[in-house]
Amino acid sequence: MKYVLVSGGVISGVGKGIIASSTGLLLKTMGLKICAPPKRIDPYLNVDAGTMNPKEHGEVFVLDDGGEVDLDLGNYERYLNITLTRENNITTGKIYQQVIERERRGDYLGHTVQVVPHIVDAIQDWIERVARIPVDDTGEEPDVCIIELGGTVGDIESMPFVHAMTQLRRRAGRDNFLQIHVSYVPVINGEQKTKPTQQAIRDVRSAMLVPDLIACRCELPLEPSTISKIAKACQVDVVDVIAVRNMPSTYQVPILLYDQGLLPRLEYFLRLEALNISAGLKMKGSNIWQRWKALTSSGHERFYEPVDIALVGKYIELKDAYASVTKSLEHSAMRCKRRLNIIWVDAEHLEPQTEKSDPMRYHKAWHDICSAHGILVPGGFGQRGTEGMIAAARYAREEKRPYLGICLGMQIAVVEFARSVCGMQAPVATSEEFDATDGDRIIISMPEHHGEKMGATMRLGLRATVWQEGSEWSRLRKLYSTSSSPSLSQTPSSNNKILERHRHRYEVNPAYIPMLEAEGLTFVGKDETGVRMEIIELKEHPWFVGVQFHPEYLSRVLHPSKPYLGFVAASADCLDEVTRNMSVDGLANGVNGVNGDAAF
Repeated sequence: MKYVLVSGGVISGVGKGIIASSTGLLLKTMGLKICAPPKRIDPYLNVDAGTMNPKEHGEVFVLDDGGEVDLDLGNYERYLNITLTRENNITTGKIYQQVIERERRGDYLGHTVQVVPHIVDAIQDWIERVARIPVDDTGEEPDVCIIELGGTVGDIESMPFVHAMTQLRRRAGRDNFLQIHVSYVPVINGEQKTKPTQQAIRDVRSAMLVPDLIACRCELPLEPSTISKIAKACQVDVVDVIAVRNMPSTYQVPILLYDQGLLPRLEYFLRLEALNISAGLKMKGSNIWQRWKALTSSGHERFYEPVDIALVGKYIELKDAYASVTKSLEHSAMRCKRRLNIIWVDAEHLEPQTEKSDPMRYHKAWHDICSAHGILVPGGFGQRGTEGMIAAARYAREEKRPYLGICLGMQIAVVEFARSVCGMQAPVATSEEFDATDGDRIIISMPEHHGEKMGATMRLGLRATVWQEGSEWSRLRKLYSTSSSPSLSQTPSSNNKILERHRHRYEVNPAYIPMLEAEGLTFVGKDETGVRMEIIELKEHPWFVGVQFHPEYLSRVLHPSKPYLGFVAASADCLDEVTRNMSVDGLANGVNGVNGDAAF
């Protein structure tokens, strides 16, 4: 087994996840079998990311098995088109929980349990165990495992993991372990400063790690003199200093790394020429690489017509809170050959004016809504801003503006329809999440997913949605049924069923479905029991769709999520063309089959 460790220094949030994902993609295009679970190590004490505030930590990414993990695992799935599990996200909380449980069982035979060796060994054992999981259903062991060490080397909380990586390097043996250290090169008064990187490398080496490659994040291309200075000061060859400048799109980072010769350096350090790579895998990797470059580096996007999407959210101060949503919009815009322009709208600014309100913010927010080509209301929790979301949904419905509601956004659309079309009044026409006093609500809680604990108590993971009889007219259903699927988790079990990932505690009250449908709100998709509402759609509307699941979690660069693709296409006024083209592709590749690109 070959290991690639990606660590970071100077500052956090320097782009380790993108560089790790890009490295994995480049290795995969060579025909190598990348460990179906690259591992993300997070040195926080939480067992998982499920209870973290999106404003502080960013988006919580959900996996097929219901694991709530760091958003960087979404990058791995999007770049490498693999399906991860909760085992792929290692946290300090998980490791300590495991070791303490073993101590309580007496597994350590009365020994004093310590960070070294017990915690360190547990980290290594976890990585080696998951790294050898066979790739897909082939039963073949992976060639390379990629490990991303979260945080910054030198932080107190990361030291057990750093020590574990030094031991893992010794375990793996010579030519089987490569470290890429990501640093930041600031520009002060026009001069690129190398001292932070030099100090970061000293810190890493003092922790007994030895970086083989140094990836320098910078806003502008590094000057040759800067690269030479870093190489000399850090005692590496000039070719081992990789300049990762800001790119128009993160999907162009793999091309940037490729152009700087990263693959030959990986081959040199890991002796990849000794691996037996089949001609079929080499050809598949080459084909995917050509498609990736054609889609992401055409350079024509500046000539594309813009498509303006108003994203009405409650966590817009931190854009990473909607990371997968924005990535899904990007995937769809690239497929539609449009230049994406996301207009961030704070839902609270859309709410009716009060004495404390700012009229300028109110009118600007509504100007953004009215001028956008499409309106998106994503998921979220709590009552704050929901009246503004309801107002946005009403505008989209009445003005025939393309609308997509995700999770909470779907529930918002149902509440708005109940109020405006069905004439329902408060407190019934709201959600139990917003008003939990006695009485019926149009949106109710799922009691089996509530409990005394907060973590992992929602409806999580991959679930089936069944298309309902008579929904053949559905624009969304046509998109799902006329294209091949990019991964096993997205492959329909039949023409009447799709699989998508969920994360929610509330659902539409089944008692009110007949009344809502009588007024024209169609529930085209339900769960396998027919009790839980999964998809709503308005027939007499260019695109008014709400989904209870989170389709952004399964969107891929080469295979955009269908709800997002339909929404962007409708906003760009090219839905019929996109549906027609995907129908042709689906017939060519087999509607329920997986073609060569999809299998990647």
